[in-house]
Amino acid sequence: MVYLDYNATTPLAPEALTAMMPLLRDFCGNASSIHAAGRRARAAVDDSRERLAFLLGTKAHEIIFTSGGTEACNLAILGLARAHAPRGRHIITSAVEHHAVLHACESLKHYEGFDLTILPVDSLGRVDPEDLDSAMRPDTVLVSVMHANNETGTIQPVEELAAICRARRVCFHTDAIQSFGKLPVRPNDLGVSAISLAAHKFYGPPGAGALYLRSGVAISRIAHGGSHENTRRPGTENVAAIVGMVAAAELAESRRSDDEPRLRALRDQLWQGIRTRFPTAVRNGHPEQTLVNTLNVSFPGLDGEALLIGLDLEGVCASSGSACMVGSVQPSHVLVAMGVEPRVASSTVRFSLGTHSSKSHIEHCLRALETVVDRQAQLVAA
Repeated sequence: MVYLDYNATTPLAPEALTAMMPLLRDFCGNASSIHAAGRRARAAVDDSRERLAFLLGTKAHEIIFTSGGTEACNLAILGLARAHAPRGRHIITSAVEHHAVLHACESLKHYEGFDLTILPVDSLGRVDPEDLDSAMRPDTVLVSVMHANNETGTIQPVEELAAICRARRVCFHTDAIQSFGKLPVRPNDLGVSAISLAAHKFYGPPGAGALYLRSGVAISRIAHGGSHENTRRPGTENVAAIVGMVAAAELAESRRSDDEPRLRALRDQLWQGIRTRFPTAVRNGHPEQTLVNTLNVSFPGLDGEALLIGLDLEGVCASSGSACMVGSVQPSHVLVAMGVEPRVASSTVRFSLGTHSSKSHIEHCLRALETVVDRQAQLVAA
């Protein structure tokens, strides 16, 4: 099997599993208990918080552990908007956000009376900072624009966008779920108020995530039932998953500089092979300001779902975009926002590479594509 869907989820790193095993194999208490077993669990959580804060260049109390990226994004959007509502009820996001952000923003609009502005993107998927500047209002309290897009890999000008918000003392959240481990993610350098992370995107366990929240920024809890995570996120901590996430984060950061040129070369090999074999294929996203592991390609006139099924039968795992939209028959909202025609958007395959990707995998994928595209073209012509 050739796995080219790392943006959907990554395999668990052996180092992360090794770090988790003592907490899974041996009894681990509740991190809120004061007895020896509880203190052991609390020590593991506290140590993990310190280590993740060190990686991000932040303070330990600025890290909130969550059950994953979706919860981290929801906590940021709902929690920040509600906490700052006395100052205003206007929020801003972009048209290409993950649904964990878009749906949270839409919920605030439909059920809590917030005004929502959705910024457009250009044909390469980027937000224009001037559009954000023009959209800002005296009652704007939150802006959320992702660091890098999960479908196209396009990187947003987060530093510029965050600077516009800082000048107006407006909270700025960025979804860095796809970028951590692939790009430098340091909150102080980016100038953001909050950052969302998800472990299973950088070889950690699913079901673990984190929200960085700058010290002094108020946030409202979105769940109730305890005083965990400094009263910001109630619920018993998943100690083993937290430990595994941080071990994976350290590994991803240590490998990032070596992985970048290798993955870029493999991605470019794949695109050159596709472009040579299928001259009508269209690459979506920014050609330079993009994640090195991500390639989003449309095959006009063909059916994207049939392509994915065909590739799967040939032993290649790829995706049409967000893994959270499985079963959706609608074209990607990201591509449509970029001006891609819905029919073309529906012919799209996303290839995303990772630690086990190799030249032989790319060659296998290209052979599989030739077989699948030829088969589908014959069916269309029949």
